[in-house]
Amino acid sequence: MQGYSTIAAVDLGSNSFRLQVAKVFEDRIYPLDSLSEKVRLAGGLTADKFLDELSQERALECLRRFAERIRGLNRHAVRAVGTNTLRVAKNAAQFVRRAEWALGFPIEVVAGREEARLIYLGVVHSLPPSNARRLVADIGGGSTEFIIGSGLNARKLESLYMGCVGHSLRYFPTGKVTKSNLAKAELAARGELEVIAAEFAAGTWQQAIGSSGTARALAEILHLNGWGDGDITPKGLDQLRTFLLKAGDINTVSLPGLRPDRVPVLLGGLAIMIAIFAELRVKRMTIATGAMREGILYDLMGRFHHRDMRDGTVQQFMQRYHVDNAQAARVERLARDLFAQVTGEAEFDVADHSQMLAWAARLHEVGLAIAHSGFHKHSAYIIRNADMPGFSRMEQDQLSRIVLGHRGGLRKMQGLLDTPDRLLPTLALRLAALFYRARAAVRPPAMQLTAAGNRVEIALDASWLAQHPLTAAALDNEVVEWKGLGIRLTVAPTPVRVPVAAGSA
Repeated sequence: MQGYSTIAAVDLGSNSFRLQVAKVFEDRIYPLDSLSEKVRLAGGLTADKFLDELSQERALECLRRFAERIRGLNRHAVRAVGTNTLRVAKNAAQFVRRAEWALGFPIEVVAGREEARLIYLGVVHSLPPSNARRLVADIGGGSTEFIIGSGLNARKLESLYMGCVGHSLRYFPTGKVTKSNLAKAELAARGELEVIAAEFAAGTWQQAIGSSGTARALAEILHLNGWGDGDITPKGLDQLRTFLLKAGDINTVSLPGLRPDRVPVLLGGLAIMIAIFAELRVKRMTIATGAMREGILYDLMGRFHHRDMRDGTVQQFMQRYHVDNAQAARVERLARDLFAQVTGEAEFDVADHSQMLAWAARLHEVGLAIAHSGFHKHSAYIIRNADMPGFSRMEQDQLSRIVLGHRGGLRKMQGLLDTPDRLLPTLALRLAALFYRARAAVRPPAMQLTAAGNRVEIALDASWLAQHPLTAAALDNEVVEWKGLGIRLTVAPTPVRVPVAAGSA
């Protein structure tokens, strides 16, 4: 992937939307501009998990302002990432389409553990180098992420469905604070934390780090009121807790360090932080300046420098599921050759889709580790649902779709291959797997694939086809299968060798 001198990250958090623009020089990132707006997307989730129109409009207005700042940057130099609220909202897909139009760039929705990985990447780059085991806790608007890592490597990742916006709305809807509702909020958070306490409690790490808005706001409030020295401690949290209980209403409080935009979500964030200290036995938490948006930038830069996390993830999956590397490589070469033949004038990003096709080819047989029967379905399920560091949920869906369609009947793909960028990678992988069905290191026939609208033709040497009746029968079956999707596939045996060689063993 080409490198860029200026890159940007957009973090569509459940509480705030943030934009970070940075200059890249060698292996370092230097901030140029930063924008942040309290959108409180999570506050717009209805009881049945739909984003209401008012919260959507707030978000879209913010993204239109962000769009002005990053207009003119290359598509590959900007990465926009959605988090928990867009993971749980039932109408997230419709909103994302509107949001992409407003921003002018694609938006990815990442899984909780991928969010945690990006947070850790941003945090660790903002701290002095150390091989000490660090616990990073990030209380967001809709979820809270926990990571244990050393150096640049995140060892354990977890994401819990609780955040300062949701917790505040549930337990402190009017801003009133009593012993009863504060105790309920703390107990609820401790209940969520109980499931990860054994893996993330003191003794499994050496230093606790807090990141993002809630941790920074609490540390600042404690410091400015004489309850802390810049770090968060149990004593400081207890002093803040006592003060707020005495005040009785967060809306009437005048407290140094408490900004107006933090008032509606402070109580929920405080309850979660108190629970973290209690359940994970934290004695002191240092605050990091880096967070998810910095992590997005460093991850984006890594893709330019051939350190794409996704390559490593695919390799790990191939090892974990004992993929036949030689077979995967054969299928990948032929699939990419065929894909290149039909995308010369494509209107979508051919390079991106060719890379996704390559990953799909490497992973298309992971399901064999479960069962041979219907293994393509097992492969698709694994790819769609597993934690795959570096990949967004949409990318996993895309990979899963290509892999699902590479084998078996095509009725299951009804409505899933309705555009060229969806159809052509699936077609290429399906044909490549067909020609290498014998799993042998042989040269496939020279062939030419063409596609226009709903018409596809594959021309190949007639004499080769006559010598391989099993493949010929399989191609005849493909004609029938594709017809069921409204695609007219024609197999054209040619009397002489087609000049374009489609891959090699």
